[in-house]
Amino acid sequence: MDAESILPVIGTKELIASLPGLLGCGPADAVSYPELAYPTYDIGARLAGSRPVRTDAPDQTGADPVTLAWLNSPANPTGRVLPAARLAELAAWARSSGAVLASDECYLDLGFEAAPVSVLHPDVCGTSHRGLLAVFSLSKRSNMAGYRAGFVAGDPDLIAALLEVRKHAGMMMPTPVQAAMAAALDDDAHAEQQHARYARRRAVLRPALERAGWAVSHSQAGLYLWAAHPDRDCWESVRVLAEIGILVSPGAFYGPGGAGHVRVALTATDERIDTAAGRLASLS
Repeated sequence: MDAESILPVIGTKELIASLPGLLGCGPADAVSYPELAYPTYDIGARLAGSRPVRTDAPDQTGADPVTLAWLNSPANPTGRVLPAARLAELAAWARSSGAVLASDECYLDLGFEAAPVSVLHPDVCGTSHRGLLAVFSLSKRSNMAGYRAGFVAGDPDLIAALLEVRKHAGMMMPTPVQAAMAAALDDDAHAEQQHARYARRRAVLRPALERAGWAVSHSQAGLYLWAAHPDRDCWESVRVLAEIGILVSPGAFYGPGGAGHVRVALTATDERIDTAAGRLASLS
């Protein structure tokens, strides 16, 4: 990709919240996002005055045509990875319908049981990025959350339009942060170490949860385990785990379909993960 296809942004959460407005979406437009998703996609649609649509199939909404469709693969909270064939279907739909397909790929480097693919990969879109945007963050890959370092890449016409608005709105990434981001992206060794660190934590925590009665689904990639107990809803699971000193997120935070699940993060230290696994043994 050339420079005209890439735009640094002040953290990808900011971009996700502002993208519908930056693209000119308004009350006549629908913005879709996954059925289970962290709330910023919904917030961005509401800030622009658009209709938020919760769906995993924006290409099948029928009477509710979508102007901007968000994907998140690997997904937060589920860790689900969309295969290249499904991404290709969605890219073809976006081009035929005139929608913008925006893919939040901040966990792309953290595949464990699947190999995540970008929406910009030739297996998905061929040689053209028309109608497509990919959003990437260094918060997860490089532990740079406090730097607010990310970028959006893809269709050069869309990137040019975003650049024009953002520079007039004063949304330029500071030069020192750009330099730090370039250094991090030029170093794969630390990203491989980060991947290995999370792989070890998964190997400890997942079987401990399963022995304690939780079934882990999806969770092929990313920083979380998506777990459900057959006898408890998400709030009861939160209570039971909190009583032994383990804090998790209730799945209901991410959409109605998450009411039976909890999201268990792998972001504690190795020592804390080992301690949590020991505590889960008391529930087995």
